[in-house]
Amino acid sequence: MSPQSAASANDPTSSAHISSSSLVGPTIKAWRYFLEDQGVSPHTVKAFSSDMRLLASYLPPDRAVGDVSTSDLNLFLDWLQSGRGVPCSPKSLARRITSIKAFFRWLHQYGALLIDPAEKVPQRSVISPLPVVLTEQETQLILDTAGKHRLAAKPDARPLALVELLLNTGIKKGECLALNLNHLELDAPDGAILFVRYASPQNRYKERKIDLADSWIEVYHEYAAQYDLKDRLFPWSQRRLEYLLEDLSAEAGLDKHVSFDMCRWTCALNDWRSAMDHNKIRQKLGVSKIQWREISMKLERLSNG
Repeated sequence: MSPQSAASANDPTSSAHISSSSLVGPTIKAWRYFLEDQGVSPHTVKAFSSDMRLLASYLPPDRAVGDVSTSDLNLFLDWLQSGRGVPCSPKSLARRITSIKAFFRWLHQYGALLIDPAEKVPQRSVISPLPVVLTEQETQLILDTAGKHRLAAKPDARPLALVELLLNTGIKKGECLALNLNHLELDAPDGAILFVRYASPQNRYKERKIDLADSWIEVYHEYAAQYDLKDRLFPWSQRRLEYLLEDLSAEAGLDKHVSFDMCRWTCALNDWRSAMDHNKIRQKLGVSKIQWREISMKLERLSNG
């Protein structure tokens, strides 16, 4: 969708044609409509729009997008760091540069601008610390420890059902807590599937289906029978499930405290090392292409570490 169609499709009261003479403020609104129409994460849309409104507030109110120069953008970034009087972390600065580049690239791509003033603005990438993951040996130790509960005098398949699901699917804590039994399709023609669903339409881009391992299906049936599951897959509080993972860590003698996030990253790294298509890993994790940039860089570093 072009800038012009983005404006008309989402704002029927406006007949303005977006061009180099269009004011920065209204053009930012049209860009926001475009991002929403493309299914971009609501959090990303909100952050990008906020960044661009900050630029609009810095520039003269009558500044047209075609009159914004590379020098203007660099001065704005300098102002963010030293002239605004509000702290701007390296991570926030990097995101604001990304927002600026995305906005002007959009205008240039669809012909509203002949020259992209943000093209020569240097990107300042900031990567947060690497996440903690389980090694192959630690992963097996955790699974073996959970398996002992399954084979105990009073069998309990819940620990293994939880940790194996997390390590195989990479789902988030909130996604795990929201799972219902009808999110499982165990008799799918091509193998059992887990559906990750969201109640809010704004999060539809995160919805996905993930293949389930045959080994987990067997554990699930034991677990479901032991706990007489009716609706939710794990009908306990967030803290109770966190304790369960921490208890497994202690039983296994690990210094690391196994968590939902650690299992998610371990799953992603294992998929990365198995040469799974990177876009499939992104889709399995349910992250946007923008979020994937940093995640993929971390996975690359973890893989080589």
